[in-house]
Amino acid sequence: METITIGNSKKMLASDILQKLRSGEDIVGLDLAEIDLYEAKLSNVNLAEANLTQGIFANANFRGANLSGANLSQADLRGVDFTGANLSGANLQGAYLNRADLRQTNFKDANLNEANLEVALYDRLTIWPEGYNYKSSKAVGPGANLNGAFLNTANLRGADLRSIKLIGAYLSGADLTGANLEGASLSGANLQGVFFTGAILRNARIGGAELKGADLRAADLTGVDFSNLTNIAGADFSLAQGLSEAAKAQILSYPTTDLNTWNPYTRKTTQDSLS
Repeated sequence: METITIGNSKKMLASDILQKLRSGEDIVGLDLAEIDLYEAKLSNVNLAEANLTQGIFANANFRGANLSGANLSQADLRGVDFTGANLSGANLQGAYLNRADLRQTNFKDANLNEANLEVALYDRLTIWPEGYNYKSSKAVGPGANLNGAFLNTANLRGADLRSIKLIGAYLSGADLTGANLEGASLSGANLQGVFFTGAILRNARIGGAELKGADLRAADLTGVDFSNLTNIAGADFSLAQGLSEAAKAQILSYPTTDLNTWNPYTRKTTQDSLS
């Protein structure tokens, strides 16, 4: 079996690693760091209690992999990219899927009992087990119920967040560039310094939210009501789409000190961004 020796460790070829995984051999001590498992066929593999976030599996790529029927119970899968992966019938009981990318992932008939999905990202193409209440699982995606959640500095660029519920949530510094938040509930949320650049906020509800320093350049703001905001100082609305004259008047009704505040990132005042 061909190996590459690096110091005191041995890094095996991906084909050999896959053969060991499929045959159920012991892989303890092997160096799989950054191994590319894209579209790998790993159905029924046993990775119970495995740590896929550091050590031998650090930065492994499971995009499009076939893990149907795999045993991943109690496995540490935090931040792992499972985009388009097949996890149908897999045992994920008690697994840690925090911040994992689950977009287009197939969980049909999978066991997700006691799995931790906090801030894992899903989309409309994610297939969930029948009856699984994914909207209240703390995962992030369309229709998710995340009222009061802490998502400060979260990377949600381009995410599908249509009809998401984020009432009273904390998103300061989050990156929502190009995200789709159509119909989102953001009332009372802390949106300070959030990057909404090019995002879709059509008909979103933001009453009572804090928009201090938010970057709303080129965002679609059709149907957004800007009344009753707690703070709008330094929010940048340059090139915003769907901003009616009535909405502009609402924004311009806020204190002059707020309107003349610079956005710390774009270096433009709120007043100037509406010119």
